[in-house]
Amino acid sequence: MAAAVLFDVDGTLVDTVDLHARAWQDAFRLFGKEVPFEDVRSQIGKGGDQLMPVFYSPEELERFGEEMQARRSRLYRERYQPQVRAFPGVRPLFERLKRDGTRIALASSADREEFEANLALLGIGDLIDAATSARDAARSKPFPDIFDAALAKLDGIGAEQAVAVGDTPYDAIAASQIGLRTIGMLCGGFPEEALRGAGCIEIWRDPEDLLAGYERSALAR
Repeated sequence: MAAAVLFDVDGTLVDTVDLHARAWQDAFRLFGKEVPFEDVRSQIGKGGDQLMPVFYSPEELERFGEEMQARRSRLYRERYQPQVRAFPGVRPLFERLKRDGTRIALASSADREEFEANLALLGIGDLIDAATSARDAARSKPFPDIFDAALAKLDGIGAEQAVAVGDTPYDAIAASQIGLRTIGMLCGGFPEEALRGAGCIEIWRDPEDLLAGYERSALAR
């Protein structure tokens, strides 16, 4: 049985991947680029520090990268955050983990305002032992900083005792760098082959599906 589980939030617990992609599209448009939705969506799971360089040169980002990221955050909050919905089964899954004595951390690289909105929507604040946001790490996924920061907040828990849960290949790549195994979730929209190719040890549809298969999962084994 895992002593701790580190959950990604966006795309894993809340349905936000398409919404984040649209917000980035809107921001890119303001700064002179029309980027296809699928091209942007394929990069969701990375933070802005890793996503923007896929589409803009270092010189461009030096000139307006910070402003563009700030505009994206504002656009997301104003246009898309009201549309966010939780995936089914999150609280029952967390309650099951707590009954087993498992510690829970949320390993999110969202800014604090977005993180707090997601936490309020999920209604799981009383069930988590630790959480991160963008301020806790210098680099976002696929670098391991966020998972490392979340693990550091769980005193006495090593990576070999914990499991990560995420919806993107970037989650699995980041987790593996510090020795965490990753459970992949299809609810974020990435294909199973991409998740397995990045190192996920098993795949579930969404939190409700993971709860239904709990005894067979890496959470219980």
